[in-house]
Amino acid sequence: MNDGLDKEGMKLFEAAGIEADCKRRDAKALVAQVGDFDALIVRSATAVTREVIESGVRGRLKIIGRAGVGTDNIDVAAATENGIVVKSAPYGNTNATAELALTLILAVSRKVVPGHDSLRCGVWRKKNFEGYELSGKTLGILGCGRIGQRLSELVVGFNMDVIGYDPVVVSSSKIRYVSKEEVLSSADYVSVNTSGKETVIGRKELFLMKPTAYLINTARGRNVDEKALYGALKAGSLAGAGLDVYEEEPTEEGAEFRCKLRELDNVVMTPHLGASTVEAQQKTSVEMARVVIDYLVYGNFSNAVNVGENIELEERRFYPLFIYHMDKPGMFAKIDKVLADFGVNIRENPSRQIGEGYAIAVYLVHQKIEQDVLDELNKLDGVIRAET
Repeated sequence: MNDGLDKEGMKLFEAAGIEADCKRRDAKALVAQVGDFDALIVRSATAVTREVIESGVRGRLKIIGRAGVGTDNIDVAAATENGIVVKSAPYGNTNATAELALTLILAVSRKVVPGHDSLRCGVWRKKNFEGYELSGKTLGILGCGRIGQRLSELVVGFNMDVIGYDPVVVSSSKIRYVSKEEVLSSADYVSVNTSGKETVIGRKELFLMKPTAYLINTARGRNVDEKALYGALKAGSLAGAGLDVYEEEPTEEGAEFRCKLRELDNVVMTPHLGASTVEAQQKTSVEMARVVIDYLVYGNFSNAVNVGENIELEERRFYPLFIYHMDKPGMFAKIDKVLADFGVNIRENPSRQIGEGYAIAVYLVHQKIEQDVLDELNKLDGVIRAET
């Protein structure tokens, strides 16, 4: 755990009999020592480079876990090339990030930060800080996944109209789906909750937004073109912005933050606090521990971002083959040989014991099983029944 892990996750590793090391290592030390571990867990601070991964595979490294949603700081391509599974823990910070997006919406609407700063400087001022109520306004959500859906639920009490755009439409009773262009042109607040590294809001998109609108970004810094945003805010063609993520973020606590947007009075900025709640850290650590344990102990690929449940594999058709057999050594070898002889490719074969001395194996294969294959399987010593 190079970036630390909440104690609740640590307890799960201890209960599973897995020794955990939370010592912080710099890049050089990580390259030198990563091969001593079966798993490497990081948050956003550690860069898991190709060098780190290739050093790990020369040792014991089997899995990299990202305690959070994005894997931008992990060279997933290098991990895939080297047979290393990468898993994320995307659910633990859903509510925390959605609540921060709402916090930024409220802060920019009611001029909370400049009002606070004025009082901190000993000046009582009200006239410059007249704000807006959310009631009756339109919230536009770009990216209607877990966080976008949760944000739509949080604003119900504010009597807002919620519209959204996502290439993949997820059923929602709170979001009315429209085109991306309509979200941008109609919304009083546009919240970016997308995944991926591509630019979602650039000069073209900012031009479509109302001059009275506010942009909120709690997704990824590179989803918004900061230079274009600075120009729009400076020119007054956008009312303001609430930002938690940036194109370039310091990797060390206390480091200098360089961003031209900090010059502007109509921007509220937080230092990537989306997942920074006690509850989110606990939930994420538990989720991360479980998915890593599931892989190391049980061979479970859930939450993997580079293997298993990706779109390409899901679009392929699989055929189930059910084999009831004696639970004794050598059975899988005999079954696998028959399938190989007939050119049948095995996707996976989960198996469970049933009764005393027997097991059921469910083979997921890429080819339809013909009768001659079943006949050969049923001839095997120890196979009670093979059927599709």
